Amino acid sequence: MSKSSFEQNGGSYRMVGNYIIPNITLPVETNKPLGVWGLKRKDFLMQHKRVQFNIMLMNGTLWNHLAEVDEQASDMFYRLVEQMKVNEGIAERLKEQSPMEWVAQMNNIKVRATKTINSEFIYT
Repeated sequence: MSKSSFEQNGGSYRMVGNYIIPNITLPVETNKPLGVWGLKRKDFLMQHKRVQFNIMLMNGTLWNHLAEVDEQASDMFYRLVEQMKVNEGIAERLKEQSPMEWVAQMNNIKVRATKTINSEFIYT
């Protein structure tokens, strides 16, 4: 009997009861812990880029991609927040003098930084 194209390309089969099942395994991926940015990217891919998500999952590149996006987005978020604080003159002195004003301005900065990260890394 001639070999199937699966066997010609290095595949093999196993018997399970009366069935012949191909031995297929996914590549081993390291599951790095994901932060908020990696999880948001995963949700976006699952909901809006289903084909890309499945291809990356089958290739074994999904978790590395998500971990990389998470790391880059976190770094950029903290850099943006610090730059905006300096540019807008928000200092520790304001925190001591008017804590509520400081919180309002910091929340505003964080929202703007989050929007930038979402448009640059998450929803593309």
